[in-house]
Amino acid sequence: MKPIGIFRHFPTEGPGYFATYLERCGLPWRIIPIDAGACVPEDASQFSGIAFMGGPMSVNDSLPWIDPVLRLIRHSFDRDVPVIGHCLGGQLMAKALGAAVTCSAYKEIGWGEVAVAVRPEARRWFGPVGRFTTFHWHGETFAVPAGAVPVLSSTLCEHQAFVLDKHLALQCHVEMTAELVASWCRSGADEISASPGPGVQPPCEIERDMDRRLARLHRVADCLYARWVEGLVR
Repeated sequence: MKPIGIFRHFPTEGPGYFATYLERCGLPWRIIPIDAGACVPEDASQFSGIAFMGGPMSVNDSLPWIDPVLRLIRHSFDRDVPVIGHCLGGQLMAKALGAAVTCSAYKEIGWGEVAVAVRPEARRWFGPVGRFTTFHWHGETFAVPAGAVPVLSSTLCEHQAFVLDKHLALQCHVEMTAELVASWCRSGADEISASPGPGVQPPCEIERDMDRRLARLHRVADCLYARWVEGLVR
C-alpha cells in the first residue's frame, strides 16, 4: 500500500494523534517536512491519502510552498486521493477549492464546544455525536467551497469543518496530544497574553484536566479518522 503523505508546515505542529491512529491501524505514512524545506510533490497518486497539519502562517501569505500545495490538493481531488486538513490544512483545502480564508471576528485558543450539523453528511462522519469539546488555535476561518457541505460549527466560528465526498477539512484540532498541548502553550504564551477575547483561554485553563479532555476528543477523532481511511487508495 502506498503511504499516507503527512505535510508538516511548522516544527511543533506534527501529526500527533493522527499518526497514533494510523500506526494502530497498521497504515504506512511519511512526513513531508515543508518547514524543513521539503519540495511539494506534483503527483498526488504516489500517496494513498494526504493529510495537511496546522501552522501559524496564513494561506494568504506569500510563501513559496503555498501555490504548489494548492495545486497538489486540486490534483488529489482530480485523482480521487482523499485529503484531510487540520486547521491551516483545512484552510488550504478551502482556498484550493476556490473559497475565501479571512480573519475571524474572534480568535479561538483553547478548549471549546462545537456542534455537529443535523444533516446526513455530518452523521456519516460523526455518527451519533451531536456536540463535543475540541481544541482550537486559530485567528482565521474558511468559507465553504462550492459543492462541499458544512458539518461543524462553534459559537464564535460558523465554519469548523466541511466535507466533500471522501475529503474532510477541519478548522479545529482533533489531533492533539498532551505533548502538543503543552508545547503550544509554551511557544504560544505571548500570543495568548496579547489576544484577550471570549474565545481565548490562559495556559493554566488549557492544561487543566487534560487527560480527560483528550480521551473524549480522541474518541471523536477515532470516528473521523476511521471514516477517512475508508477512502484510501489501496
